[in-house]
Amino acid sequence: MSIAGGYHRAVEAAAELGMDCVQIFTKNNNQWTGKPLTDSDIAEFRATLDRTGVTLPCSHDSYLINLASPDPALWQKSLEAFIIELERAEALGCIGVVMHPGSHVSSTADEGLAKIIEALNQAHRATRGVKVQTWLETTAGQGTNLGWRFEELQHILGGLQEPERTGVCVDTCHIFAAGYELETPETYAATFDEFDRRIGLNRIRAFHLNDSVKGLGSRVDRHARIGGGQLGLEPFRLLLNDPRFTTIPMYLETPKGEEEGEQLDAINLRTLRALIGPTTTAPKRKRRTST
Repeated sequence: MSIAGGYHRAVEAAAELGMDCVQIFTKNNNQWTGKPLTDSDIAEFRATLDRTGVTLPCSHDSYLINLASPDPALWQKSLEAFIIELERAEALGCIGVVMHPGSHVSSTADEGLAKIIEALNQAHRATRGVKVQTWLETTAGQGTNLGWRFEELQHILGGLQEPERTGVCVDTCHIFAAGYELETPETYAATFDEFDRRIGLNRIRAFHLNDSVKGLGSRVDRHARIGGGQLGLEPFRLLLNDPRFTTIPMYLETPKGEEEGEQLDAINLRTLRALIGPTTTAPKRKRRTST
């Protein structure tokens, strides 16, 4: 939700729509720096959470940050910016900072993954004692973006010195665009079996609920309203009725705007909630965990 007018405004907007949780940017997401948080900013944000009952706030880091960059200056700038993102989120009481792992650009995927691991280890050393977690977001694999294969996230997590500080945010649009099928109970089960085998379902800290403008395996990151894209409604029905994920926060990142005088966020939320209930769910599989 937008923080225009103050961080607490995002919480109020979420509450007015009947949302249970909220995701914010702690500053302009297309700028490297932001105004320092004031005591008033922090107190008002936290008080509004308490007053409205909105819980599980998280933030998303700046889109400029690239912890996989082969450019030493940009990598260092990204590392310093990400440390600030963790510090700002901690001050506001967020439970996680969602971040795109990074893009290897002119280097190789292996080199990019190594740079991400190095950056996260440094960032975590610089922020010892904070409670906020780093949440690696699954990506669509557009361009040279990393994190679109479960194996890549597995590799990053396996290289961290403090892995308990890191989880995964699963974006439905992104994993579909990356080539993971979700449209039937069988393919939904197979995808999360693969995630469990590679990473562990216990690593999932959040979901981004988005339909996809582009098709399966397109590797194009373009979100659509719920049920208005290539995914359709069935994957969301399966996800919302999956007992393994009932306590995991789910955040909308669907397009903003209005339709017939009603906010699209409200329409998407109503569509999702209508899917909750008795239904044919994915075949039950034995849950596995990994570290």
